Amino acid sequence: MFNRKPNSVLKTSALLISLVSSFLFSSATLAGSETPGKVIAGYVEKITVKESGRVVKAKLDSGAATSSIHAKVIKKFKKGGKRYIRFELLPDVGDLSEPHVLVRERVRKVRIKDNNGGEPRYVVNLEFCFNGRLEKAEFTLAEREKYIYPVLLGREFLAGVAIIDSELSFLTQAHCPDEIETEAAKKAKAS
Repeated sequence: MFNRKPNSVLKTSALLISLVSSFLFSSATLAGSETPGKVIAGYVEKITVKESGRVVKAKLDSGAATSSIHAKVIKKFKKGGKRYIRFELLPDVGDLSEPHVLVRERVRKVRIKDNNGGEPRYVVNLEFCFNGRLEKAEFTLAEREKYIYPVLLGREFLAGVAIIDSELSFLTQAHCPDEIETEAAKKAKAS
């Protein structure tokens, strides 16, 4: 009466259904989705640094623990017993716009290992837009002129936020929704 399928076909069908449903209902979401969870992002994405309103390219690097950003004229100072860092946030390589000066409280100082024994760097917290969401992460301040990308997003930020598709790039949104305005945009509106 009924045509029975061999066990191997049934097992393959069940496995396929399981894989498809786990993908559809997993915590990973496609770029641009408003669903919370991890986003699938390319190995290079654009972000907007909140206070400056500057859009820059960022390499997503799970091999680096801490994120890093291209900065120059890094000066330390104390105010009210707290340690601060003043620095120039530089644009993408080839972008001729002026640097944007930022002041942040110093989180800590780290030594980045390299072939010359290591380089000391200051760490600050920065807010930025990644995939339409306002995020905050620790960044080391470094002169990244010899690198292609001015920003590196490390695994401390990426954990719980993104899954990297190393074959693709620019899958996410660089800007936050309008209700999350940058400081530069607020100043422009006030003038």
